[in-house]
Amino acid sequence: MPDGEIAVDDPRSADIRELLQRHLTFAHTHTPPQDVHALDIEGLLDPAVTFYSYRLGGQLVAVGALKQLDPRHGEVKSMHTVQEARGRGVGRAMLNHLIAVARDRGYQRVSLETGTVTAFTPARSLYASAGFEPCGPFADYQPSPSNTFMSLLMAGPDSARSTRQSPS
Repeated sequence: MPDGEIAVDDPRSADIRELLQRHLTFAHTHTPPQDVHALDIEGLLDPAVTFYSYRLGGQLVAVGALKQLDPRHGEVKSMHTVQEARGRGVGRAMLNHLIAVARDRGYQRVSLETGTVTAFTPARSLYASAGFEPCGPFADYQPSPSNTFMSLLMAGPDSARSTRQSPS
């Protein structure tokens, strides 16, 4: 994977707004409106959410966020990699970064919600390969045939070193 940088960023910047619009369009294309839980810019500005960008040579290639649900439980939100960067480990680097941040914060569990249709298969495979397992709805989510819920139980603080990977 090429050298890059994952950092806290502002979801209001122009290139991020454009990528988030693609993310929302994808979600709405493949999921009934009542089951789309992707955050818009306002949702990403919530103080409980930390938003990250992944840039290669200054070019935005992925975004992701971590939302604190309670002091021991976080949620992965807004994971999206640009089409041109898929298959290069960019999404995995972002996910590993979010898991490492969750460990650093002392979360005991990280959960996520994603779609059930074929278009979401790569995302579900990525999450499963990182140790996320199917779970029931959490937070305010309701069960739906369009959504699947996954959770990763966090190990002790020493495991942060094994999951954290530099994006370079």
